[in-house]
Amino acid sequence: MDWDKIKLFYEVAEAGSFTRAGEKLDLNQSSISRSISALERDLSVPLFQRHARGLILTEHGDALLRAALDMRRVLEVTRQRFVETSEKPVGDLTVSATVGIGGIWLTNRIAEFLDLYPEVNIQLILTNDDLDLAMREADLAIRLRRPVQADLIQRRLFTVHYHAYASHTYLERFGEPQCVEDLDHHRLVCLGGTQPAFIQGVHQLATLGRDPKAPRPRRLEVNDSLALRHAIEAGAGIGMAPDYAMSDNPKVRRVLEQVEMPALDSYLVYPEAMRSVARVQAFRDFLISKAQRWAY
Repeated sequence: MDWDKIKLFYEVAEAGSFTRAGEKLDLNQSSISRSISALERDLSVPLFQRHARGLILTEHGDALLRAALDMRRVLEVTRQRFVETSEKPVGDLTVSATVGIGGIWLTNRIAEFLDLYPEVNIQLILTNDDLDLAMREADLAIRLRRPVQADLIQRRLFTVHYHAYASHTYLERFGEPQCVEDLDHHRLVCLGGTQPAFIQGVHQLATLGRDPKAPRPRRLEVNDSLALRHAIEAGAGIGMAPDYAMSDNPKVRRVLEQVEMPALDSYLVYPEAMRSVARVQAFRDFLISKAQRWAY
């Protein structure tokens, strides 16, 4: 296949019409149409269904577009490795992090990184889903479970310890639980919704010390860890939260300190292909240095 025709096909598929592709590439519509027709003859398959409103990819066209995307990603990674192996960190960096770690722990520290590396631009994606790093949905990620993909470099950052917290105003109104059984008489706020089961599992005061089939009532359930934190601060009830979010928070106090609570290890992961990219190296080293306080 002619690489120039593949590049042209990619632009047409992205634009959805010969006209828009021509405007972007500064080529006339007829020239683009002839090139695409020639590519279809070379492959002996139709790539587009042509309509008055634009172009629709055929099944063969969709397969070729995926292949073209893969080729562009490989070329982009190769270009970055050539340009940025050990040079000054520059460019865009897409970071994926869990909602809690990214929205609280990382954002409280990110300003220092931006000061240290003024030519690096961060796009932070907060999600508890595992984005596909091999497909460049993100350059690196902070996750709360060990990755299973063999082609990812991983580095344990720190252990996230969870404990029960309540606001001072709540404790003044309802008192402090002295044992797990006392939770039966308190308002519980919990993480729920579509969060991954392994994350929901560490937040369930409703089943602590009880048969999971007979949980305590959840007076408030939210699907976002940041909203859960705010609800605890505001006195909605007792809830589980990570120590990095609450240990220095003057609005709350840790309760049930004698009770053993769950913990999860956090990991920094990134593709092998990004190992030598300077901005990835800089961000990795920055995170490791900031994680040392919590590395217990």
